[in-house]
Amino acid sequence: MEMTSKRTLQARSVASVLTTIVLWEVAARAGLASPLFLPAFTTVMVEWWSVFVDGSLPSDLITSLFRAFAGLFAATIVGVLLGIAMARSRLVHWMFDPIIALAFPSPKIAFLPIFILWFGIYSISKILLVAFACVFPIAIGTYAAASAVNRVWVWSAYSLGTSKLVLLVRVILPGAWPRIFAALRVALPISLITTFTAEMVGGGGGMGATLMYSQRFFESPTVFAYILTMLAAGLLLDATMLKVQDLFPAWRENA
Repeated sequence: MEMTSKRTLQARSVASVLTTIVLWEVAARAGLASPLFLPAFTTVMVEWWSVFVDGSLPSDLITSLFRAFAGLFAATIVGVLLGIAMARSRLVHWMFDPIIALAFPSPKIAFLPIFILWFGIYSISKILLVAFACVFPIAIGTYAAASAVNRVWVWSAYSLGTSKLVLLVRVILPGAWPRIFAALRVALPISLITTFTAEMVGGGGGMGATLMYSQRFFESPTVFAYILTMLAAGLLLDATMLKVQDLFPAWRENA
């Protein structure tokens, strides 16, 4: 029953996307909008193949994904450690909770000029900005996950003489990991959005920089080709995260 429902949902999603593509192609071919503002879908795909074959799109995509993943990796290390420390120590929670409450809602892209001033326009500034944007949801998710670990497990481990380090590795992390993974799934699109936006604003190569360069010269098919690639990259990465989660049913239930 669940498999049938999932297939039905997938079929609806495919039908929705195909309908949007057909309407896009018909509207463009009928001249309802200037090709400068809305090139036909087939024209966009021809341009996509062109920039893919000449290597410019794969190069830009690899650059952007490297920045996004590097920043997300750094944010994961810092965020998980900070979240667990906040859950286990009142002093750490007292010190960092106001900072997170202040910084989390702020638009992280507003800090881009500072990061460029300190670290230049290329990868380092983008990676650190992504880490800065992603560390807060990961830390908050980890704190909530570590705080929700069954206290009976913790007390039982302590009663058996378990050290704090072993408790962390054998009890806290395994118990909190499903919700930490859910926080990582939230942080993944944030890393992509931050990377693409930083490249659009600050340049330095990558998908966002090429998209803005193409827009300045009114190369609309290239602009749409890059936008579709960004959308596809986000969709595929999220689908991959879901596949990983499906391999561990307990993760999905707890998340």
